Amino acid sequence: MKPIVMVDLATQYQRMKVEINAAISKVICSGQYIEGKVVQDFSASLAAYTGAKYAIPCANGTDALQIALMAVGLQAGDEVIIPDFAYVAAEEAVALLNLTPVPVDVDPLTFNIDVKKILVALSLKTKAIIPVHLFGQCSDMAPILKIARKNALYVIEDNAQSIGSVYTFPNGDRQQAGTIGDVGAVSFFPTKNLGCYGDGGALLTNNEELAQKIQMIASHGQSRKYYHEVIGCNSRLDALQAAVLNVKLPYLNTYIQSRQQIAQAYDKALAARPDLYETPECLPASTHVYHQYTLKVKQNKRDDLQQYLKQKGVPTMIYYPAPLHKQPAFRGIIRIGSDWTETEQLCKSVLSLPIHTELDEEQIHYITDLLVNYE
Repeated sequence: MKPIVMVDLATQYQRMKVEINAAISKVICSGQYIEGKVVQDFSASLAAYTGAKYAIPCANGTDALQIALMAVGLQAGDEVIIPDFAYVAAEEAVALLNLTPVPVDVDPLTFNIDVKKILVALSLKTKAIIPVHLFGQCSDMAPILKIARKNALYVIEDNAQSIGSVYTFPNGDRQQAGTIGDVGAVSFFPTKNLGCYGDGGALLTNNEELAQKIQMIASHGQSRKYYHEVIGCNSRLDALQAAVLNVKLPYLNTYIQSRQQIAQAYDKALAARPDLYETPECLPASTHVYHQYTLKVKQNKRDDLQQYLKQKGVPTMIYYPAPLHKQPAFRGIIRIGSDWTETEQLCKSVLSLPIHTELDEEQIHYITDLLVNYE
């Protein structure tokens, strides 16, 4: 059996080496490394895949969040509701713009923001909600949009982990994650389901005015060269990364299917140990693309299990070991929006298993055997 890794990008590259190398070589030979046709092609392909009217590439997913907040025109002191159990990027982007992060608790089953806690956290200063589509599935967007419309709030989706996930509204309408709110922020970090070979990101929107403003902000605030209409930044997806993404995007649905099959194998095996494991719960309204397969370990055995698996050659990760409200960087900056009971429990119990396109049946069987027989 080959060694097990959390993400096997090297083997994935070998399967598409000829296409990737040709795409990179074409960019290098063109001498056009910033913007240009290859980036425009990716933008068009990303919009077509997601169903968004506009897809604006940028340098990374965190920039995408910051640019989105800038584009909707929030002012210093405005409050933005975010989930407490998530990666730091959303809270960081909010704080960098002198806005006030309001972290609230999450649903213990899906790990996504608890809609009821959004209602509790609302204040006269609340101007936006950032639902983070965690680990591969959508937050419950129908009630979130209802709250936003009633209270004149912007909705900025943090879609760094869930590109390709589809949300079904009560009326049967279906939309991809990142295209439901005012703006969606996407990351193409190498380990993402659709990853480039460096940093990369994009913003999705169906609003023409917002799209134009996002485009300006990402390019020094200019609508045309040397004419700067707003304060912006320098956040561009370079052509080499766009070339890689142009090759990989057509494979994304295949990648998703592979991850879903692995998740099903994990679910089936771990059902034998309900005393020890809670497997990931899928929101009925959302498909799950399994950027991570994250389970809950009972009986306070998470850390011991992780060490056991490490000794047996199985890597794991803890996403995330500390709530956002306890991060020292944000002390004195946040406003308390709710209790954080579920988040704090999740931080003590979650464990993510290897899940990627190159994981084979022998490796899956080995991992599940260890988990089922662990005492």
